[in-house]
Amino acid sequence: MTENGPLSDLLVVDLTRALAGPQAAMMLGDLGARVIKVESTTGDDTRAWGPPWAGEAGGHHEDSTYFMSANRNKESIVLDLKDPADSDVLAALVGRADVLLENFRTGTLDRLGFTVERLHELNPRLVIGSITGFGHDGPEAHRAGYDQIAQGEGGLMSVTGIEQPTKVGVPIADLLAGMNLAYGVVAALHERHRTGHGRVVRTSLLAGVVGVHAFQGTAWLQGGRVPGVSGAHHPAIAPYGMFATGSAPVQVAVGSEGLWRKFAAAVEMDPDESRFATNRDRVAHRDELIGVIEEHFATEPAEHWLDLMLAAGIPAGKVRSMDDVYAWEQVLSQGLVLEVDHPAYGSLRLSGSPLRFDDNVYSGGRETHVAPPLLGEHSDVIRAWLEE
Repeated sequence: MTENGPLSDLLVVDLTRALAGPQAAMMLGDLGARVIKVESTTGDDTRAWGPPWAGEAGGHHEDSTYFMSANRNKESIVLDLKDPADSDVLAALVGRADVLLENFRTGTLDRLGFTVERLHELNPRLVIGSITGFGHDGPEAHRAGYDQIAQGEGGLMSVTGIEQPTKVGVPIADLLAGMNLAYGVVAALHERHRTGHGRVVRTSLLAGVVGVHAFQGTAWLQGGRVPGVSGAHHPAIAPYGMFATGSAPVQVAVGSEGLWRKFAAAVEMDPDESRFATNRDRVAHRDELIGVIEEHFATEPAEHWLDLMLAAGIPAGKVRSMDDVYAWEQVLSQGLVLEVDHPAYGSLRLSGSPLRFDDNVYSGGRETHVAPPLLGEHSDVIRAWLEE
């Protein structure tokens, strides 16, 4: 593996802001691509989405920790794309780039003078990645896309929660769109080796949410059943969910009949009891089953049951808070906490990439990672490079 990662020969121009597009660009940067983030004079909106702030302990309040979550391994240049001179700078970047990412509302980039046709005139090999809220065409293509709106419109909230629809605790529509765009871009780059030409890869927040409906989607499409909120338990498998104990809750996943028999033995239940003998029976009598299990679990603290499940080979776990997650040795062993040096804020700890290659101890494809940039931190360097 090279020091800079498997995509180290690629240049990505990142015109995106907020979260979905920056997530896609960061994923490519994690794999070694040089990512130049083009920002307006006021910067990416998420720089101001705080508190908390990246430099709070040191008295700096310029950039939010939200911004830090999606912008590592990038350079920043400030351009006003309505200014002809700065528009020329972008054109020069496009001429050298392999990938351009954008998440403007449909038609905005066209109005700025950078239609798909012009972009490919400037660089026929350019792969263009585009994220919109609801798709680039169709009757509602004009709508602006925000994560919570997409979670609701795409049906995800309707199956999340206990008594009423609830959003996921992270901007999952944004994150899914970013991940989908990144893998689509990599596929288009692979195709370019054969054709010599770039193409446009499009996705949306809506597509990302609908694309992960999984069994909840086919419950309606094939089963004719409209699923509702399922709380902390699986709607089609039992017992599979979160259970109260004598102290903290535990999660148990009994995903097969073999595991059910092991679980029943561990908690001193009759596996052949008529209400619970098969998964179909257990799902039909889920509330009764949960009651029996929690009555038993109430007699001992969570650690007792977790140890018992582990010894019996039954998948189980605790519900960790964020501070506990990032102190967990297993998380640290996977390179999922990165330490980078920032020119204004000093040492920063960031979440890492979910990918690992070979024996690289870091997550992602790089040997080293770079802190998210200050607004316009690399403007002079990038402009000088373009004039070489």
